[in-house]
Amino acid sequence: MVSAELLLTLKNLNRSDKFQIMQILISELAEQEINLIRSELAEQEINLIRSDQDYPIWSPYDAVEAADTMLKVLKTAKNQDHA
Repeated sequence: MVSAELLLTLKNLNRSDKFQIMQILISELAEQEINLIRSELAEQEINLIRSDQDYPIWSPYDAVEAADTMLKVLKTAKNQDHA
């Protein structure tokens, strides 16, 4: 809870000082929020990957359909550039 003395001191500040106090407090709040989000993300990452489970990984090797699609796109783009 905010003390009455602190509130009185803040009320008696000039406009410029009040803005400076607001800027400091907002910066502090933003920093705390970022730290909270970082810790939540770190906790989620820990829970995402488990050592007792297998995870498939895609590889471009033997991706014949993807290669065919890419060649078609490149040929189409080349034909459009020469038109």
